[in-house]
Amino acid sequence: MALSSLTAVTPIDGRYYNNTNELSAFFSEFALIKYRVRVEVEYFIALSESGIAQLQHFDNTLNEKLRDIYRNFSEEDAIWIKNTEKVTNHDVKAVEYFLKDQFEKLGLQDHLEFIHFGLTSQDINNTAIPLSWKEAIKESYTPIIEELLHELKSLATSWSAIPMLARTHGQPASPTRLGKELYVFIERIERQLQLLHTVPYSAKFGGATGNFNAHHVAYPETNWIAFGNNFVNNILGLDRSQTTTQIEHYDNFAASCDALKRINNIIIDLCRDVWTYISMEYFKQKITAGQIGSSAMPHKVNPIDFENAEGNLGIANAIFEHLAAKLPISRLQRDLTDSTVLRNIGVPFAHTLIAFKSTLRGLRKLILNEQALANDLENNWAVVAEALQTILRREGYPKPYEALKDLTRTNTHVTKETIATFVDNLNVSEEVKAELKAISPSNYTGVTL
Repeated sequence: MALSSLTAVTPIDGRYYNNTNELSAFFSEFALIKYRVRVEVEYFIALSESGIAQLQHFDNTLNEKLRDIYRNFSEEDAIWIKNTEKVTNHDVKAVEYFLKDQFEKLGLQDHLEFIHFGLTSQDINNTAIPLSWKEAIKESYTPIIEELLHELKSLATSWSAIPMLARTHGQPASPTRLGKELYVFIERIERQLQLLHTVPYSAKFGGATGNFNAHHVAYPETNWIAFGNNFVNNILGLDRSQTTTQIEHYDNFAASCDALKRINNIIIDLCRDVWTYISMEYFKQKITAGQIGSSAMPHKVNPIDFENAEGNLGIANAIFEHLAAKLPISRLQRDLTDSTVLRNIGVPFAHTLIAFKSTLRGLRKLILNEQALANDLENNWAVVAEALQTILRREGYPKPYEALKDLTRTNTHVTKETIATFVDNLNVSEEVKAELKAISPSNYTGVTL
């Protein structure tokens, strides 16, 4: 049976493929091979410019033709490498043989043995993978999270003056404003994005066990640490870890996963709050002609976008958590457990992307039901008790908290009239009474941001 959106095992490549196909450029098998080819080509070019004797006369006008090998890398090229891997049983060695074949076509037979010179496969994997991760964050993740922030800011601005009953512990509390409550999430996301962007995209590059053994024995006069730093930091745009085993220690990659998980947690929190506001009828949802909310109940318009987002973010976070916990741990100078785990880094990324797009769809369906918010405020006059007792404290009134507690902490419904009667019976000036009576659940909303 051919692989299709109907036969794919995971929903990433099946049901949600239209939402995730852009990630193929970073996390597919094809992408991994292409990034490996890119690193190998750039390494050869850097080596040719390093001053070692055997490459001093290399014609660097060929550099762009060499870069075209990865720029124009095709599915046929990837298949060539995969077929070679069936013989070598080693994926990076198959890439080396592919490049030797390409160099021969360019008439560079004399330079073939400087492809993958002195390297181990992890010098390629531990640069190719963080490079793909960095570019996926830049080209796929950042645009969608910025779009989500833009939507939240637009809604927060539109609803900045809308008073809303707050709920702490699920109970009516001092009123707030709808726009401000959205700004809570905006600030949280932006701060965690700042932290995410401070995490270096670390890479390992130092030979079989991190000491440039082969490089140094062949060219002891060359400063290979300086070469490695320049290659990884300046040419690839990553951050070379200085002291490593055979593999990158992944501590910063784990930090990146943790940062993404924290942002996802904030979005889960947002989705649950908006879902609750929909259930309270603070929001209605735009209706799309032809769509069905429930197979049994024709009236329903379910908040499925927020539920879909929450579910996908949960899956993403479970995998991010595993990546962050597992990858920094490796036996002695290296074991192979990181290799199979790293092949799954696109999975939580994809579920995150699905969730962000679902959240955006949900936010764009929201219709503010201002009357429902107003009704909720009007039905909860007890929440002005904090305001009254604070002003009475200011005036030196005896035991104001206790007086308001006795008034409001009962099973009797507190109304505007209840509050007015209470104020009329206070032993305070008419000016203070007027000040107290001017307070209502809809205007007791604190400072404006």
